[in-house]
Amino acid sequence: MAEGGAEIIDAADFVIRFNECRSYGAGGTRTDVVAVCNTGRPAKAMLGSESWRVHPGIVEAAEIWSVRDPEKFAAMRAPLAVSHPELDDFCDDYTSRFNDFCVQAGKIHRIVEKQIHEAVDRALSAFSPAPYVVPSSGMIVIGDVLDRFPDDEVTLAGFGHVGWEWHPFAAEKQLVDSYIAAGRLRRLAGKPPGKPLVSSSQGAR
Repeated sequence: MAEGGAEIIDAADFVIRFNECRSYGAGGTRTDVVAVCNTGRPAKAMLGSESWRVHPGIVEAAEIWSVRDPEKFAAMRAPLAVSHPELDDFCDDYTSRFNDFCVQAGKIHRIVEKQIHEAVDRALSAFSPAPYVVPSSGMIVIGDVLDRFPDDEVTLAGFGHVGWEWHPFAAEKQLVDSYIAAGRLRRLAGKPPGKPLVSSSQGAR
């Protein structure tokens, strides 16, 4: 985190954190949205954890975004059973349980549509990624935010482009760098951002 990063994040108009909100504290405390991996083991772990439910970032967030479209991941189950049989629970869908949590907690629940996922896949293809299963949650949210807020300044904090072996992190870094070069994104450094700030994703299986 850049010096003064927490203050810059907290001064943003809109802050998105991911999954367990591991950036909370050192990366500021403002949390408008928590984007969650709503399938597989990460989803099961979050929903089964009382500490996740009472985490101050989760409590503060007005919205929970499920980054994996259930229809998209249901269609992936059979091909993955052949190509990656070890990922037998990867497409297990917990979207309805995140929705139930949001209803009980008075939060908005939103699903990032499969069209965003497919657009990210197409954008990544320009960088000849090695075979991968899915883009990281962070990359999906970047694609979603750029689509929904095309005229706003979007700043990234904490994106290291490392993690699970079946995310295309090398291509994701190249894609993000191309967005930065085009002026569509910036990385956290210097003056406070103006609009949405996507904070601290490491990607998650």
